[in-house]
Amino acid sequence: MMPGEATFLSAGTDPASHVDAGALEELSRRGIPPEIIVTLRPKYLSELPTRVDWLVTMGCGVACPMLPCAHREDWGLKDPTGGPKEHYAACAEDILLRLVDLRVRMGIDKTGHVHKGDTDERD
Repeated sequence: MMPGEATFLSAGTDPASHVDAGALEELSRRGIPPEIIVTLRPKYLSELPTRVDWLVTMGCGVACPMLPCAHREDWGLKDPTGGPKEHYAACAEDILLRLVDLRVRMGIDKTGHVHKGDTDERD
C-alpha cells in the first residue's frame, strides 16, 4: 500500500512461536508474494527500534506497554486468530481502510510525496 513511503514493523508483548496460518493464508489471498510470506515471523517488542515516528497498536485485547513515539493510536481490531476465513478477511479489510486514512494523515500523496506540516502531531 505504501511501498517506499513507510517502513512497517510488527511485534508483540508475547509473540506466538509462528505466524497464524489463517493470517498467512489471507496475506497470500491478497497477493502478498510467497517470498515475503516465508520471511514473516513473530517478534518481541525489544526487536523494534527504540523510537518510531508513528506507532499503531492493534488492540486485540493485549497489554500495550509505552513505547517512545511521536504519534500513537490504537485501532482496537478484533483478533481473528482461530476464527473462520471471513474473520481474517474482515480484519485485513479493516486494516487496509485504516491505512488509507493513515496515509492521508501522514501527508503522503498518491505519488509518494510527503507534504511536511500536513501530518497530525497529536500524542
